[in-house]
Amino acid sequence: MIPYGRQDIQPQDIDAVLEVLNSDFLTQGPVVPKFEHTVAEKVGACHALAVNSATSALHIACLALGLGEGDWLWTSPITFVASANCGVYCGAKVDFVDIDARTYNICPKALEAKLEHAERQGRLPKVVVAVHLCGQSSDMQAIHCLSERYGFSVIEDASHAIGGQYKGEYIGNGRYSDITVFSFHPVKIITTAEGGMAVTNNDGLAQRMNLLRSHGVTREPYLMSRDPDGPWYYEQVDLGFNYRMTELQAALGLSQMGRLDDYVARRNALAGRYDTLLAGLPVTTPWQHPDSYSGRHLYVIRLDLDRINLSHREVFGALRAQGIGVNLHYIPVHTQPYYQKFGFQYGDLQHAEAYYSEAISLPMFPTLDEERVGKVVSALAKTCAT
Repeated sequence: MIPYGRQDIQPQDIDAVLEVLNSDFLTQGPVVPKFEHTVAEKVGACHALAVNSATSALHIACLALGLGEGDWLWTSPITFVASANCGVYCGAKVDFVDIDARTYNICPKALEAKLEHAERQGRLPKVVVAVHLCGQSSDMQAIHCLSERYGFSVIEDASHAIGGQYKGEYIGNGRYSDITVFSFHPVKIITTAEGGMAVTNNDGLAQRMNLLRSHGVTREPYLMSRDPDGPWYYEQVDLGFNYRMTELQAALGLSQMGRLDDYVARRNALAGRYDTLLAGLPVTTPWQHPDSYSGRHLYVIRLDLDRINLSHREVFGALRAQGIGVNLHYIPVHTQPYYQKFGFQYGDLQHAEAYYSEAISLPMFPTLDEERVGKVVSALAKTCAT
């Protein structure tokens, strides 16, 4: 089976982890800060906070921005559920903005229309989470302009997008958002096994997220309520969580960062190969906005079911039967049973639901070779001709 995604672990990665195993620190040592500094420097951010997952990063990002009970968080319906759940964790209400039919990210025009309506109702969002699906940036300039007009904060959910660029600059530089979140899950661009990171240019947000990821505990005298009793002294000054990243994870991520640009370039080369080989088949290949250089975490095609004598499910099953580990990213969040309890239902978001009815993720990972790409395309061609 050719998987839709997989990690690339090389000898230097193993050596980096073994070095930590033989060191004095397995957690809260020097490697996590070094990994944070490397990522921040790479993307052009002032601060980076490593955590145990991108979900945790989204959670503390929302809390740092003051999201709470009675507030609204808006996001895309075509994303993993964590992009919405982070709002619920904070006691906020969640709503969704339909996607652009070509990029599959939040549609700025749909966002603007929804904001105009929400302003009249007095229910503007406090936070908008812009998801960079498949690694392609959302239209962040447009979203940023709307944030200034309507007064909401912006989180970039760049779980798919580290190493990608928007308008010639690395995603995560904070030019158009308050906080950006990356994921280091094994199928992502680089991996720490599990892990995530929040980056920001705001000193206050960084300080707050730093507290929240580690129980709300500090050893910094300037944050304490009184003078320390001694060098052992710490204070819990907030209610935080155990969201820390280990030294082992950071060592793996730090090693992988040395190959980040190569990974993204390889993914883009594979996408170009797919584009060429799929020409003429009854599918729509991923459209790329000229402002974006995608991280290419996923390669999603849409089936032209009017020209295929099989259903969406039948095509998916036929590919799996031929050893092609296709997947589907994602089921629209507003159609999940948990969110339907809040009143969402099928028919609410036309473009997101149309996307779901046709989308299939083909294998995409840096060690995928030309022979296997050919096998994927041949299997798809055979299926479509059934």
